[in-house]
Amino acid sequence: MSAKVTGLTVRHRRNTALDAVDLDFAPGVHGLLGPNGAGKTSLIRVLATVSPPDAGQVELLGTEVGRGADHRERASVRRRLGYLPQVFGYYPGFTVREFVGYVAWLKEMDGAQVAAAVERAVDRVGLGERIDAKVKTLSGGMVRRVGIAQAIVNEPALLLLDEPTAGLDPEQRVEFRALLREVGRTSTVIVSTHLVEDVAAACSDVTLIEAGRIAYRGTTAELIELGDAADELGGNPIERGYTAALRAHRTAVGA
Repeated sequence: MSAKVTGLTVRHRRNTALDAVDLDFAPGVHGLLGPNGAGKTSLIRVLATVSPPDAGQVELLGTEVGRGADHRERASVRRRLGYLPQVFGYYPGFTVREFVGYVAWLKEMDGAQVAAAVERAVDRVGLGERIDAKVKTLSGGMVRRVGIAQAIVNEPALLLLDEPTAGLDPEQRVEFRALLREVGRTSTVIVSTHLVEDVAAACSDVTLIEAGRIAYRGTTAELIELGDAADELGGNPIERGYTAALRAHRTAVGA
């Protein structure tokens, strides 16, 4: 498994964001769904080694990186990660080329390969013609694509994306889904999103989180089948499946 958590617990002051969660992810594209505040971002941040867990084990790319892990081991894993947070920081005076190149440097990529890797990453997100434009001159959707470019510049073995299509127009979202499928052929991609149609189009399986617990885990096709059996809920099949799974979980927890 490329990523595995066991008994993962994350607390924010008095609130428990993740409650003894067990999950594993193999190569492919995985969707992470759930209501606001469900714990999706907390999970992504732990997997990105940005936040340590309060309890439980975290294994990424064969290395234990949970609380108390050796700094050198954590750093070696980070070099093989790609991460796009919901809000990412950047130097507005940098050009696209300079910013993505800077991230490549942070990941300690081979200097002889950086220039070509930067151009490839920027081309893959459709910004080749703006590679020498300053980031501060770009639209919100373009800045988001710069964020995706920096996340994939090192051809990561594990790619973590938190609301990656925010600000992208419909055509760009279609292109982004194709990119996800391409990366997922050889890497593990985990996408946290509110847009279930992106999951339906790009993800092989779905994990639904509700109040810090796993509410549903299954293939995208199985979630759609669940929606097909819940016609009274309205919407398209995957939206109905999402709603039906969430309601079933709430009923079980309340029982």
